[in-house]
Amino acid sequence: MSAERTSAHRYAVYFAPAPGSAWWEAGSRWLGRCAATQAALVQPAIRGIGSDVLRQLTAEPRRYGWHATLKAPFALGAGAQADDLRAAVQALAAELGAFELPPLGVQRLGHFLALCPKGDQSAINAVASACVTRLHPLAAPLSSGELERRRRKGSMTPQEDALLERWGYPYVLERFRFHLSLTGGLDGWDDDTVDHVERAARAWFSDLPGCRFNSLALFAEPAPGADFVLVEHMGFGT
Repeated sequence: MSAERTSAHRYAVYFAPAPGSAWWEAGSRWLGRCAATQAALVQPAIRGIGSDVLRQLTAEPRRYGWHATLKAPFALGAGAQADDLRAAVQALAAELGAFELPPLGVQRLGHFLALCPKGDQSAINAVASACVTRLHPLAAPLSSGELERRRRKGSMTPQEDALLERWGYPYVLERFRFHLSLTGGLDGWDDDTVDHVERAARAWFSDLPGCRFNSLALFAEPAPGADFVLVEHMGFGT
């Protein structure tokens, strides 16, 4: 494997479709980057807005790659090595069984657009909870400065603040919501622009086949602020 396995700044465990699949190609094209090859991609043309507008709106999720978060980005703790993390993710994946995701639809999730499942999400939530709890012993605790920075970013409920302190991220376990981000924050964008992008996203993702959840994807942030890259998929039951 590449250097991301041995010297990355942070790691994350995501759901991500397999590179080359219809879902991977559609999502990566929408964001304008393939996290597997690190290639820039031409984004879909949207009538009524310029290509630079979509580029700006997708800047934040583009850095993280096409994914849904299971275990949010974290640094390895003292004594933990990248191969320890890989082995732990692989062992967890081997215990899990593949399933079909519920249909995914475009929604406004808080202040951004995302693809969210419609229907029973108990299987998804079980996988996410296992990723958070089983892999957390390998994660470095957040520093007081990191905690304060996260708290300054926006209001959290007391429950979310407690989850942040315990697990390093506020939107886990009972506060988890599976989603694949399509834009960054929409605050400050006019309604017409947002409506154009939302309609285009609905059309772009409308004709895709069913999506299987059959692996955990290990991503890495090679250096602070760098784009996240796909390191490896760990297949379920293998």
